[in-house]
Amino acid sequence: MRLLVIGGAGYIGSVVATRLLAAGHEVVVLDDLSTGHVDAVPAGALFVPGNLAATGQLERLLAGQVDAVLHFAARSLVGESTVHPELYWANNVGGTRALLQAMLAAGVTRLVFSSSSATYGQPESVPITEEAPTRPTSPYGNTKLAADLMIGDLARAHGLNAVSLRYFNAAGALGGAGERHQPETHLIPNLLEVAAGRAGSVQVFGRDYPTSDGTCVRDYIHVDDLASAHLLALDATAGDAPSGRHRIYNLGNGQGFSVLEVIEAARRVTGRAIPLEDAPRRPGDPAILVASGQRIREELGWVPARPGIDQMVADAWEFTKSHPPA
Repeated sequence: MRLLVIGGAGYIGSVVATRLLAAGHEVVVLDDLSTGHVDAVPAGALFVPGNLAATGQLERLLAGQVDAVLHFAARSLVGESTVHPELYWANNVGGTRALLQAMLAAGVTRLVFSSSSATYGQPESVPITEEAPTRPTSPYGNTKLAADLMIGDLARAHGLNAVSLRYFNAAGALGGAGERHQPETHLIPNLLEVAAGRAGSVQVFGRDYPTSDGTCVRDYIHVDDLASAHLLALDATAGDAPSGRHRIYNLGNGQGFSVLEVIEAARRVTGRAIPLEDAPRRPGDPAILVASGQRIREELGWVPARPGIDQMVADAWEFTKSHPPA
């Protein structure tokens, strides 16, 4: 198939683009490089600089016999979203609206969307299923939920076949594709920056949570396992004629690792001390966020191949050592 990967120069988009090429698909990457990197676009993909605001460019790309779209482009910093929510509504919701309109105009009916566990907010219970209440606690989560709702409405009205994948904590790397955010807010790359001698310490935000060691517990998923889920989701959109079906799946390992467990894994893998700095809790941080992946396992046959935290850290460490900061 000929596939349009929007945001394919970013962390997750570039890994998925790599796997799509390996599966024999033709890949066109659209990215404005605001957070992505041109050297992350895999060899063999056609790179087109641009973004969803350039509707004329988007319509031309979709008219070029595109069979399906995979949509990763979004602002994703929770803290920034509370300060500048207008940027998140314009990009995450406005951009998705522009994409859906262009798809309808071009007759493209298949979509895989990068959603987020932030749509759930503070969970009532764990593991979190797709039936859990959606009560986001940030503008970022609000915009991801709004995009999901919009996709569902347009799927039912216009016969789109769409899948939203709600990520929990992506980690690891695949070859030349890894995390290079600026600023970096994720735990594992920040730990590895300290291990590489590029930072002095890592902050631990709270040690008084109701968990086994007092630190937050999160569900980490290897980015290559996440990519596998996208390929299965893409196949699922091909099962029918345009059906108006919008499926939502959580992506997680179903088990959590505490902040201190991840730190110890980083110390084991790198052989470095990695100094810590205690800091207060961050407002809105739930004690435990763990996903139920039962639905996608049962319906699409997805099984994570790399669920161990040491493997995720080791793959990320190889990437960190070979790539300087953004």
